[in-house]
Amino acid sequence: MTSYQVVVVAICFILNFNDGIDVSVVSFTGSEIATEWSLSKSQLGYIFSVGLAGMTVGSFLLAPIGDRIGRKNTFLISLFLISAGMVCIYFSQSYWQVLVCRLITGLGIGGILPNLATLVSEYSNQKHKDFNVSFVQAGWPLGSILTGFFTVWAVPEFGWRFTYLMAGLISSTMLISVYFLLPESMVFLIKHQPKNAREKINAVLSKIKQPLLDDMPRKPEVWTSPSIKNLFIPELKNSTSLLWAAIFFAFLTLYTVLSWVPTIAKDSGMPFEVATYLGAILNVGSFSGVVVMGLSIRYFGIRKVIVMFMSLAFFVMVVFGNFNLSYVAMFVLTFLIGFLVQGGFNSFYPASTRIYAESIRSTGVGLAMGVGRFGAILGPAVFGILSDAGFSLAARFTIFSVPLLITAYLAYRIPSKNLN
Repeated sequence: MTSYQVVVVAICFILNFNDGIDVSVVSFTGSEIATEWSLSKSQLGYIFSVGLAGMTVGSFLLAPIGDRIGRKNTFLISLFLISAGMVCIYFSQSYWQVLVCRLITGLGIGGILPNLATLVSEYSNQKHKDFNVSFVQAGWPLGSILTGFFTVWAVPEFGWRFTYLMAGLISSTMLISVYFLLPESMVFLIKHQPKNAREKINAVLSKIKQPLLDDMPRKPEVWTSPSIKNLFIPELKNSTSLLWAAIFFAFLTLYTVLSWVPTIAKDSGMPFEVATYLGAILNVGSFSGVVVMGLSIRYFGIRKVIVMFMSLAFFVMVVFGNFNLSYVAMFVLTFLIGFLVQGGFNSFYPASTRIYAESIRSTGVGLAMGVGRFGAILGPAVFGILSDAGFSLAARFTIFSVPLLITAYLAYRIPSKNLN
């Protein structure tokens, strides 16, 4: 890895860090939003879920166009949507305005995540590719951790809207940074050959110490954009189907936990600061789990890591929901839930990049995450509905731990040999 490759990976890490801020801020401020407008648990669950619905639509509509207009342009469009959605929440005066703004923000986030995995995979050498793709995903929980600490200070001083204004300004800064600093995908430049493509490619090749191109390869006379049909050719059909299903069930539990843990803690009587720190600990575990996962797959393979993490997460979730715990035990188990659930889930990013070839990678990763996000939409909303229906915390946590075992089984069954 040259220093330039490291810089590209670092920029992608910060982009994911920014997404962590934009997704998690609503979980840390959810109780304050609910208090201001006297929302039920179901209505609060819809706020959590509508942003995830936007991410799903973004994965379907924005992420695949990275294969057509380039990764960089997709990032710029996505960051504009995120910035606009976050800043507009600062000025919101009703529950419905917050829902619309969260939908817009989610659209942008959904366009960024799959293209990050693709670009990092392309700019990494073979030795570090899996780790780099996994490591970039650790930016998300790190952004969430710092959001938690910032919220503890900012909400009592300036109110919950201020956190969204700051998040929007950070996204705007990232938009400018991407425009000036992030290179375009070389695979995209070779296939589409826009103006000055060879000069752009050689500029990158010189920075990563590779031979320069004397001439561009012949451009295909007809360029067919990747489509969903490419993901269901005979050699990919079973892998795609099982991957989509596994990600769906993983998302179902992951985003339920990430969305509701701080609110559950506050409802249990924890002071605002302590409950917010519990949410931050969840993300500390997530960050640690993603880093350890990235190192583990070098030695055990992606498939075994997913199965191990998800199976252990099932037991930790059951214990957390079914026993009366001290604050110390709650913090320890919350850390482990983040470590195992997020670490296991993020294994699907390097898994997806291994299953699909470069020419369809953005489409493959984007659609896999897009389909899976239906689980992310469903989970937080159903958790809120079950709460209003009188289901105990133990029952809800038990119900939402089962999808982790299903995820482990489906991941084990994916036939792609590249996951071993």
